[in-house]
Amino acid sequence: MDVENAAAKTPLFGLKADQFRHPLDRQATQTLKQLPGLDIAIRSLLGPTAEEVFYLDNIASSILIGPQQLPDLHRLLTEACAILDIEAPALYLKQNPAPNAYTFAMRGKKPFIVIHSSLLDLLEPEEIQAVIAHELGHLKCDHGVYLTLANLIILGTGLLGGAAGSLLTQGLQNRMMEWVRCAEFTCDRAALLVSQEPRTVASLMMKLTGGSPALAQQLNLDAFLDQARAYDLASGTELGQAIEQMQTAPLSHPLPVLRAREIDRWASSKTYQDLLLQGAAVQGARQAKGWW
Repeated sequence: MDVENAAAKTPLFGLKADQFRHPLDRQATQTLKQLPGLDIAIRSLLGPTAEEVFYLDNIASSILIGPQQLPDLHRLLTEACAILDIEAPALYLKQNPAPNAYTFAMRGKKPFIVIHSSLLDLLEPEEIQAVIAHELGHLKCDHGVYLTLANLIILGTGLLGGAAGSLLTQGLQNRMMEWVRCAEFTCDRAALLVSQEPRTVASLMMKLTGGSPALAQQLNLDAFLDQARAYDLASGTELGQAIEQMQTAPLSHPLPVLRAREIDRWASSKTYQDLLLQGAAVQGARQAKGWW
């Protein structure tokens, strides 16, 4: 990682989740909160079992990253946490050919992030930090309870048996997938707040769309952004909107071109610019008092 660029980033002391939460995330979360007993069911039925399963899996088949274990990755984590003003979770690296990362967090328990090894082969250090920051966004926004259920759906519920299976009706799965897609837009904003370079986040989306280690250096980010804008225009019709809904319904994440478009828009918004200005002002005041 470029140490000089990292030092130039603005920490966002006192950052609150609602300062960058995407409106779709806010709306979808309110919808889930209206489902009676869902929060309690996740905590009491899924939470303890899932926590034990994931914890044992991580310590048995993943690498726990720390100051003495893959310190460069640990530094990316601690820098991202400092910028977002959040306590650092545990970070694990798991051998897996599918580029992915996920977060597990239940209130009152120590959260953790898992990154697949194939991401490291595909991405540059700043892009890896954007992935970490995206996952930190879930923690910052207290997505933990609902994210637990979403991750169980995404990763598979076979290990958890009947209690989980009885909860995961098709209707609930659809609602959870809708929620997690909306939450992803918020967490992409967290990635931008840490990166503070929209092209880094857009490049990450491009590589996750169709990149490979052999082709990563040949990809053209400007062409990908043009592609995102073209999709926006094509999906603006009534038929286009219907097709977009069919494309996204089975997915756990929004379409990558839509995520790139959203980041492209938010990077030029007054909200984003004000957050950086406020962060710089607070940082200046702290430095004037001899604080960091």
